[in-house]
Amino acid sequence: MAYSIDKKLVIAVSSSALFDLSESDKVFRDQGTKAYKSYQEEHLDDVLGKGVAFPFVRRFLSINNRFKEEQPVEVVLLSRNSAVTGKRVFRSIDHYGLNITRAAFLEGKSPYSFIPAFNASLFLSANEGDVLKAIGSGYPAGMVLPTDITDDEDDHELRIAFDFDGVIADDESELVYQGGKLDDFVQHEVSNVKKPHNPGPLANLFTKLSTLQQLETREETKNKDYQRIIRTSIITARSAPTHERVITTLENWGVSADETFFLGGMNKERILNVLKPHMFFDDQKTHLKSEAGDIPMVHIPFGITNQ
Repeated sequence: MAYSIDKKLVIAVSSSALFDLSESDKVFRDQGTKAYKSYQEEHLDDVLGKGVAFPFVRRFLSINNRFKEEQPVEVVLLSRNSAVTGKRVFRSIDHYGLNITRAAFLEGKSPYSFIPAFNASLFLSANEGDVLKAIGSGYPAGMVLPTDITDDEDDHELRIAFDFDGVIADDESELVYQGGKLDDFVQHEVSNVKKPHNPGPLANLFTKLSTLQQLETREETKNKDYQRIIRTSIITARSAPTHERVITTLENWGVSADETFFLGGMNKERILNVLKPHMFFDDQKTHLKSEAGDIPMVHIPFGITNQ
């Protein structure tokens, strides 16, 4: 029997994150709501281009193809569009074969307040205001940044990379670092090495991904030819000796990443260019830049670094 939505890993996504709506958005900005609705009706059967979150969402949904009995994941659409203008979005969803069936259309209002109603562990949107409202309300959300879309259909792996402080964990240590010197930060972390961090905005997402990886481990024991889908990485500016509290926290939560990088302030792009994640989450925009512009970046506007 499939999991109920309360037991699934649910990701909510806006139309603007899933698809390229730049052309129709320009109509809305230049000509208003009525012209926008007319435009969408006139282009109802024109398939929308892929948005920044599309490669991530497509691979995420493919997890259900591996676990047909459990169906452990779901994607829901949370949109500022009306149901009428949302018709084109759902026709594009159908064109690409995405199994997305649940949606909320808010007729121009922000959809962020419905994140907990759908049990979403993440809300992806290109609308900064919606993301800020969600984070301000304690909901997990991130703003997708403009990216060149690369979606190799022969690449079935889903690679997800996370910063640690202010993303998986709270910003307690960031507060110490921003308020003093590097030596103060190091001393604080060494003194609290046995104390796990409190969860950050994407802790629930990371934990549920780890649970899904346990399903994959189960399949590996039954089938030696099983190819894993999910690959998680933590990429943090920390270095020894502050690395140990990260490990303490993950051990306390009973989770782990496939790869963990302690860079000591090194440019994260050097690692990202090798990993080629389908999504990288960081709370600092200075870390969300790539020279080639082809790494999907998501800003988590949480904590002291975003005040």
